[in-house]
Amino acid sequence: MTVFILTACNSSKLSISEIEIVPEKVQKVIDEKNTLQLINEVDKDVSYIVFRTKGTVTTDLETQNDTLIIKLDVTNQQDNAIKQHVYKLTLDSNHDTIDIQVNGKSTPINNVTGI
Repeated sequence: MTVFILTACNSSKLSISEIEIVPEKVQKVIDEKNTLQLINEVDKDVSYIVFRTKGTVTTDLETQNDTLIIKLDVTNQQDNAIKQHVYKLTLDSNHDTIDIQVNGKSTPINNVTGI
């Protein structure tokens, strides 16, 4: 029973949230030429997704076996200004593949960086 409780306390909860204040170490590696960038914190269950697009973005997470599907749905794209959205992603150890889907289509990540 004790081992179970310790394991439960150390497990990460899968989540994604847009952040307004981007940590300095993340800001330093953001490449503004990329539409989609994944920044992984080494030895932590935290990653950052940087997505540059026009319009409003809503997010959702889905899991399929060992794959984490991150859904980014863009609406109201009539605005000409491109906005940078930064999301903090808390991972768990059950997933070894990330599939980012923009408006339902799997989208390649332009750049993956470790910090």
